[in-house]
Amino acid sequence: MSKTLRFLIPLALFITLVAFLAVGLKLDPKEVPSPLIDKPAPGFALTRLDQPTLTIRREDLLGKVWMLNVWASWCTACREEHPVLLDFAKRRLVPVYGLNYKDQRGAGLRWLANYGDPYETSLFDPDGRVGIDWGVYGVPETFVIDRTGVVRYKHIGPLTPEVLRERIEPLLRQLHG
Repeated sequence: MSKTLRFLIPLALFITLVAFLAVGLKLDPKEVPSPLIDKPAPGFALTRLDQPTLTIRREDLLGKVWMLNVWASWCTACREEHPVLLDFAKRRLVPVYGLNYKDQRGAGLRWLANYGDPYETSLFDPDGRVGIDWGVYGVPETFVIDRTGVVRYKHIGPLTPEVLRERIEPLLRQLHG
């Protein structure tokens, strides 16, 4: 093997590696595609956070467009998102359901009492099994589900006014239209 070729092969490999790294650095980690998009929302049967004797199932929500916001009392990003969610819920564009994820019932109830409750109701998922079915790997996460029970959107991280205005509200208009 010639000296030039021995030099060019490592150089070509290095340039290829740098190119892959450059592309990777431009990706937004909040834009992780969900395998649930355009597929039926996972089934669930969970008790309400505030009334443990009442159970809500996925089937109970069929026929309406709704939003699922995954939150926890221990989540600092949820506290950042909460005022935005309260303002959004007041506008009544869509029912917002909470999924209290890997939390303690008392802690979740205190959190809502202290910061306000934007939810139609919160579902209690203490062990995170339903969250896992939905592909949740951190909180907060938000899903938009259509009338037929199909997931149409997933947002990872705290909701912002911009995300609501530019992504979720146009989608809701389309789903209601």
